[in-house]
Amino acid sequence: MFKFLTKGLLHDKSRSLFPIIVISAGVAVTVVMLAWIQGITGMFITENARFETGHTKVVTRAYAEAMTEKPFDLGILEADAVLKNLNSEFPEYKWIERIYFGGLLDLPDEEGNSLSQGQVIGFAVDLLNDKTENELLNLEKALVSGRLPQASNEILVSDDVTSKMKANLDDEVTVISSTMLGSMAMKNFVISGTIKFGIKALDKGAIIVDIADAQRFMDMNNACSEILGFSRKGKYKESQTYEISAKFNEKYSDEDDEFSLKMVPLMEQGEMKMFLAATDSRVGLFLFIFIILMSLVLWNSGLMNGIRRYGEIGVRLAIGESKTHIYRAMILESVVVGFAGYVIGTIIGLGFAYLLQEVGVDISSMMNDVSVIMNSKMNAQITADCFYI
Repeated sequence: MFKFLTKGLLHDKSRSLFPIIVISAGVAVTVVMLAWIQGITGMFITENARFETGHTKVVTRAYAEAMTEKPFDLGILEADAVLKNLNSEFPEYKWIERIYFGGLLDLPDEEGNSLSQGQVIGFAVDLLNDKTENELLNLEKALVSGRLPQASNEILVSDDVTSKMKANLDDEVTVISSTMLGSMAMKNFVISGTIKFGIKALDKGAIIVDIADAQRFMDMNNACSEILGFSRKGKYKESQTYEISAKFNEKYSDEDDEFSLKMVPLMEQGEMKMFLAATDSRVGLFLFIFIILMSLVLWNSGLMNGIRRYGEIGVRLAIGESKTHIYRAMILESVVVGFAGYVIGTIIGLGFAYLLQEVGVDISSMMNDVSVIMNSKMNAQITADCFYI
């Protein structure tokens, strides 16, 4: 029966061609949109984890209350002991120290007078003793000119900043910030390289220094702003971050002590949960509306096709075919057409999605005023959902 109906549909293209085209187009658009949104969502999580949130992070309770301001004066003391406990109790995660700070970058002339200044966002990470940060921040890939720091008092500066300040490689610059105790801090660094992450919020004014240098000139001996945790398997698992956060907070967090430690999973930081929930709801709404509209088009096509086939149905009834059998046959025809459209549309959609995944779309011109950490190159992401959505 199935084979007979399939042959009939192939010979009578008026019954199958238009519905298959509509279904294929609808499925292809749905697959591409799903892959595109999943790519943006995945990229947003990955980029924020690398530069700001980690998969989870440990801070003081006071720091957590003003986390968006990065108040390093409320940072973690005795960081070595905290790291030792974290590595012992949660070995499935890689734990790293960071210091975030703001300040001015000053370029002096030969006589020591200021030639130009620029506001900067400082990242203090372990550049000299561990390759983890190099891999997390993709520093080698982000390097525009020069080299990565190989000794103390060397600094990486955003390529945009060096261009605006007219600074060159090997120039000595002064970082002006404040200490953990609130007094002014100044230190000279040599520009070893310039970087460009492709993230407007960072490329406007990022500098990266070794954490040991930052601890010395900011009076933060054995202290840091935050301790970030990254899954050693490299894949973010939301449920796991909530599980270990609950265990850690139960043991170390005290509501009556503002300097007790608190672990905050990625989804509880900033607007992450709200952003991702809003994205998921919009994707679901889009897919629902699109599929309803496609169904209406197909329904109308089916009604017109049914009118055209009145004669055929009459003949089949006249020769003794039951109404139930005719109805089943037409339902089976619809299944065949639907399956054919699904296969063709999925193949076409996956083709376009793969192209967007590998090549991506550069939207840097639209991100001049964007302050969130988001890559200017958007790529789709093909997941298992795309094969059956």
